Amino acid sequence: MRPRVVCGIAAAVALFATACGSGGGGGQSVSVTAQAAPTGGSYPVTVADCAGKDTTISKAPTKIVTSNAASLEMLLRLGAGDRVIGTGFPPGKGSLPADLAEQGAKVPVLGDKSIPKEKLLGSGADLYVDTFGAMPMMGGGATGPSPEEFAAAGIQHVYLLSTACAGTPKAAKAPRTDLAAVEDDIRRLGAVTGTAARAEELVTGMEKQIGEVRTALAGVPEDKRPGYFVFDFDAGTKQPTAVCGRQVANAVISLAGARNVFADCDADFKPGSWEDVVAKNPDWIQLAVRNRGSEEATRKAFDDAEAFLKGFPATQGLKAVQEGHFVRLGSEVTTIAGVRNADAVRQIAATVHPDLVKNGQ
Repeated sequence: MRPRVVCGIAAAVALFATACGSGGGGGQSVSVTAQAAPTGGSYPVTVADCAGKDTTISKAPTKIVTSNAASLEMLLRLGAGDRVIGTGFPPGKGSLPADLAEQGAKVPVLGDKSIPKEKLLGSGADLYVDTFGAMPMMGGGATGPSPEEFAAAGIQHVYLLSTACAGTPKAAKAPRTDLAAVEDDIRRLGAVTGTAARAEELVTGMEKQIGEVRTALAGVPEDKRPGYFVFDFDAGTKQPTAVCGRQVANAVISLAGARNVFADCDADFKPGSWEDVVAKNPDWIQLAVRNRGSEEATRKAFDDAEAFLKGFPATQGLKAVQEGHFVRLGSEVTTIAGVRNADAVRQIAATVHPDLVKNGQ
């Protein structure tokens, strides 16, 4: 994918639209260990990075910096938001849920995109939660601080493995079909911040919601699952971007009883062509626009995305377009790792299987 999508899906992380990477298959192993029960704030806690290298957290962090809105939202939900002293790629207007928006807006922005190295190292943080890992286009790898520089600044460096590990040799190659890696990340941050009990509550809520959908769809055979295409309207219309098997959205779609038509591409995202989309001829198309900050503006964005597909010669004959099979669901909850992935599972399932799943029930 890389160069073009920096201007589309990957850059959209800045506005809390997408996560530019993911693990694969059934999820990455978290490798969290502690000296006491995981429901307490017990230390030391040891967590592994994408290469399996351990970091030991000896006490609860008090000054946390996040690389983007994905890890920020997780910390807000865990009740550790008052310890976040800065973030990069801040949440876009309207992208955080209402109950978190006010607190999220108070977090200082250290970088509209990736945080400059000098600012990160001089932030006074004792913990940096990294969504991107070694992705150069997101400020990782050679452009980010080295392990030695983090150590010299007194900053411990941990990762969201569900999003940071897609390009590493240890990344699973099979399509992701569950949210285990996302749930593991929530547990990781809970263990690291001493909010493990809250993390288990969040994961339990996700699993309950997903379990209800799974039970409702148990009778739907694999070959009867409708084909599903995520249309990232905000990435541009000249060349569509395929959401591939390693992306968290593939798990969301699979759990919702649909079939990602680009699940077979061994990546997180990949540049495609309209010829590819036409060849797949999806049964449903998700209009994955980003939250515009108001209900009216977001609705207009959905309308514009739908109007494009209906008017564009290459797509107006697609089955989904002809039948009006559109799913109006934002990018944020579909392609970025977080608790709301479970909400997306239910919403998609309720749309494509309305006789079996009811939204909000």
